Amino acid sequence: MGVEFRNVHKSFDELDGKPRYILEDINLKIETGEFICVLGKSGCGKSTMLNMLAGYLKPDKGRITVDGEDVKGPSAQRGVVFQQHALFPWYTVKENIEFGLKLKKHKNAEVEKIAKQYIDMIGLQGYENAYPAELSGGMAQRVGIARALVNNPQVLLMDEPLGALDAMTRDTMRKELIRIWQISKKTIFFITHSVPEAVYLADRVILLKQGHIAMDTHIELERPRDIRSDKFSEYVDLFSKGLTDGSDMDVIVE
Repeated sequence: MGVEFRNVHKSFDELDGKPRYILEDINLKIETGEFICVLGKSGCGKSTMLNMLAGYLKPDKGRITVDGEDVKGPSAQRGVVFQQHALFPWYTVKENIEFGLKLKKHKNAEVEKIAKQYIDMIGLQGYENAYPAELSGGMAQRVGIARALVNNPQVLLMDEPLGALDAMTRDTMRKELIRIWQISKKTIFFITHSVPEAVYLADRVILLKQGHIAMDTHIELERPRDIRSDKFSEYVDLFSKGLTDGSDMDVIVE
């Protein structure tokens, strides 16, 4: 059944005690295995959506469900990858990936087998015993993705996970992320303010504007996507126009 936001509202109190609505009447259905990008300016509510789906925040009104079950708090069924990888610096690549499995008290042989599977998936064979300080930004973020996937979540939540990387590494990681998604077949809920990134990655782009869903668009492009194609540029133009209204432009149009 996937993920559903049903009539979701969320507000935060201002200094004067009055509520300010960040999200209003959000309705969204996400199919199992879909790659969804939520695109919008800073402050539009996209990270609030992710934090509610993760279970870190509760909606004021409405329901959020995963496979028909209400989200009531954080759960291993929803893995989260943040902008900074947040790896344990005193653990190796292998130990970071194994951490969640050991908390669940898997047998050692099973832990070894699963960790190797995900190290192979992210393409870091030979770096099993490296520490985070010895990795590039892109490599460390791949370990963060593997650590989120290793507990076999139904949904992978990603809050601008490539935003802290340099341009070349970010381009490489976009390709890597698609490869990992195609192998893992997970539902991905990805936050970004980069228009080309959303068009390159997503099955559907959800454009948030002033707390409302302004656009919900399927990307009808074959993979791998050619960023130089006319159709790709048309999608970039479409979302750029939807986002830019002449005020506080902070979206990325690369």
